[in-house]
Amino acid sequence: MIYSMTGYAAVTRDLPLGTLMLELRSVNHRFLDISFRAPEEFRAFEGTMREALASKLSRGKLECRISLNRGTAAVSLLELNLPLLGRLAEFDAQIRAQLPQATPLGVADALRWPGMFGADTLPLEALRESCLEAFHAALEDFAATRGREGEKLAALLLERVARMEQLAKEVAPRVPQLVAAQQERFAQRMRDAGVAIEEDRIRQEVVLYASRIDVDEELTRLATHLSEVRRILAKGGAVGKRLDFLMQELNREANTLGSKAGDIDISQTSMELKVLIEQMREQVQNIE
Repeated sequence: MIYSMTGYAAVTRDLPLGTLMLELRSVNHRFLDISFRAPEEFRAFEGTMREALASKLSRGKLECRISLNRGTAAVSLLELNLPLLGRLAEFDAQIRAQLPQATPLGVADALRWPGMFGADTLPLEALRESCLEAFHAALEDFAATRGREGEKLAALLLERVARMEQLAKEVAPRVPQLVAAQQERFAQRMRDAGVAIEEDRIRQEVVLYASRIDVDEELTRLATHLSEVRRILAKGGAVGKRLDFLMQELNREANTLGSKAGDIDISQTSMELKVLIEQMREQVQNIE
């Protein structure tokens, strides 16, 4: 399957202390860049979640955001940890005895102190179980989202590949027609100049002209690269970098085709090919 580097998933779980919300969101990036935004009590599980993400993703800038919104019922159950509060007061007095200029410990500082509320935290194992369950549920949805988006990208690429193949087929018959037309022009010039038609000279001029506008090699390489795009998309997996390289190769052949063109139709075909390649390149930037 082809995966997009753009994805989003969100999962919520009701816990005794409130509502746990876990979000995964990603955008395209050259490498894998994972960041976490979570309360301190969830940091202990970051390593496990990071390993799981790294095993599923190879590229993309991903953010995992975790929040715990405490409801009114949870707040009503909170109780101050009075022994801890007393120890903090003792520490505050000792510090200011040594450092009179020190700022006194404020109420907000004390309330934010870890463990200040006796019912403020779930047992570590229960918190871990709830967090990881939500994480894996979000990761499954996240992968499905990226897969659906990847399928759409692959379909868009294949549409453009088919159009490019059709354009290449239209170019091939033009070259013999151009050579024949040029041969007639050479002969007409001799007739207009009132000189005898020299078949050998005309033949030499035609051979030189045909070699200048010969695009068989470019068309062959173009077809080979397009076939490789089809093969890579059918194979699936992390193919974004390889597809990006093929876009460069396709663009090179389209440019050469345009530079060798001796005909307005071939020049226009070269321009249309480059437009299609640029559209493909934009889509490829989002493929893992």
